[in-house]
Amino acid sequence: MLRLLRLRLLLLFLLGLIASTALADSPKPVFGVVLMHGKGGSPDKHVAGLASALRQQGVLVANLEMPWSGRREYDADVASAVNQVNGALESLRSQGARKLVVAGHSQGGLFALYLASRLRLDGVIAIAPGGNVAAGMLHERLADSVASARSLLAAGHGEEKTRLADFEGSKGLYPITTTPRIYLDWFDPDGAMNQDKAVQQLPASLPVLYISPEGDYPALQRVRQRMFDALPANPASQLLIPPGSHLQAPTAAIPGIIDWLGRIAGD
Repeated sequence: MLRLLRLRLLLLFLLGLIASTALADSPKPVFGVVLMHGKGGSPDKHVAGLASALRQQGVLVANLEMPWSGRREYDADVASAVNQVNGALESLRSQGARKLVVAGHSQGGLFALYLASRLRLDGVIAIAPGGNVAAGMLHERLADSVASARSLLAAGHGEEKTRLADFEGSKGLYPITTTPRIYLDWFDPDGAMNQDKAVQQLPASLPVLYISPEGDYPALQRVRQRMFDALPANPASQLLIPPGSHLQAPTAAIPGIIDWLGRIAGD
């Protein structure tokens, strides 16, 4: 009886040792991805399916609500948004992520390109990047609002909330309420949301997955190849053109995103 008890205890000890060894040897999560929604959106809309799919693949995901969400309405400046993303990256690193990627849809995609030269990253995923304040319809439609914000700032009212304007392809021109200082931080044609400048500042060592869906807004379709060609040469960078519309792009691109992450995992 005593011998049987000893054998059982030995067996339990060995099983515990095997389990602890397996846990120690189990691979840590390779990727941590900070995901950002588009203009006027939220984490639980168009990017939610992508966040779920990545988590199912073992990716650590921080799906953030950014200052340009419908609820926040530009309640923080660019520097605060950079700090928000950087804090999320540090959290993912502390959870075991060994490679860090920023990904964004529409305005989030453009901001991901802006962040690429300012944060320590292993990759960028720009999904139907849009919101370039330096060119096209957005620049034209917001010129009066930008001028108004500049006048208010010069008159000493830069920190007083006021009614200004934003523009989005499917909605047109619509009102937002924020301070002139914060507004100019986001909408100054020479500022953070100037896509050409963001692309020019990208480090050549950083791979970019540039996603432009087949049914994207015509203006974004016209510049897709030019913007991709403007990226610094990197063999791991890729132009992905999935099916679907601008709003469907995060979900339509899921297979391509997972494949691309797999390809840069060993770099």
